[in-house]
Amino acid sequence: MRILYLTRSDSVHDQRFLRTLAQSEHEAFVWRLYSGRYPTPNGVTALEWNGLEDGLQAWNLPYAQSALSSAIRAVEPDLVHAGPLQDLAFLAAKTGFPNLLAMSWGFDLMKDVWVSKLDEHRARFALQRSRRLITDAQASANKAVELGFDRDKICVFPWGVDLQHFSPLKAKQAAVGWREELGWEDKLVYLCLRSWEPNYGVDVLLDAFENAAAKDPNIRLILLGDGSLHDNYIIKLESETLKDTVFAGGRVPNHDLIKYFGAADVYVTPSHVDGSSVSLMEALACGLPTIASNIPANLEWVYHNVNGWIFPDNDIDALRETILTCHPTEAMAENARQTAEKKADWQNNRQVLLDCYLQLQSN
Repeated sequence: MRILYLTRSDSVHDQRFLRTLAQSEHEAFVWRLYSGRYPTPNGVTALEWNGLEDGLQAWNLPYAQSALSSAIRAVEPDLVHAGPLQDLAFLAAKTGFPNLLAMSWGFDLMKDVWVSKLDEHRARFALQRSRRLITDAQASANKAVELGFDRDKICVFPWGVDLQHFSPLKAKQAAVGWREELGWEDKLVYLCLRSWEPNYGVDVLLDAFENAAAKDPNIRLILLGDGSLHDNYIIKLESETLKDTVFAGGRVPNHDLIKYFGAADVYVTPSHVDGSSVSLMEALACGLPTIASNIPANLEWVYHNVNGWIFPDNDIDALRETILTCHPTEAMAENARQTAEKKADWQNNRQVLLDCYLQLQSN
């Protein structure tokens, strides 16, 4: 089968999907919406074009549609795999290509469809013209059904992690000496990897942690990542309470995150909107109990007082109290790892993707 994979640019998820295609019997091509130079796995052909600088807008839609139509004519794919819904799946639907497999990236269904009528229209248009839908969480699948998509045509599977790499033993080995260098040997260390964007609630965590650190001098926070709220967060991190209790490490390549998982005792994901978060899965795989906001996608992974703790989304006081009162145990760490082994093994989940391709082609 000839498969054309459409995405915005490049991410850990894109690389995982593309490597799966490269290792399959299918002939794979990738077309990226945004301009730039991106790595492409051997075995996948990257289709060249100028790309867009500012995302898919009304004024550049005809140009992008024409370019994608040309790519489809050149490749003659049996199937087009495209997401997020409001740009790549919508654009593919506009070309009229019949065998469209749309893919939700979580935020497109969990937030964007409710932000504007244009985003809702684009999502509905894409879904109406898709033969199947891939999503990584039941919460996202439910939203697609609300928009009129047939539940029987939805392939739901977490995009998963490498359980061999992200493991408790490898995490601890990678972190040897790191806490000692910071003088954090006897501290309770929290970790957050969420992007510094409005969807992910890092500001809620900073406010809660600042209040908690004022009461408990023995807690610390590893905060990795960056984003459009960088300047706001940097000002916050320079406050008297946070400057000595938070390690802000910026963006870290995915393969290097293992050290920070090993250095932490508890993971925190305060997201307002999410699908099945890959960093959450990686944390669980490394045996980290997790504090999570009570959004639907998080509740599919974190079970209160079993492998972590749940707090009401956007509730600074509740998160502060959870930080101050949570007590990670060996049993919770084991439960976290078991959750990942049961649900987040990419070597198992990737087969669902390949099966979804075959189902679309055969029906």
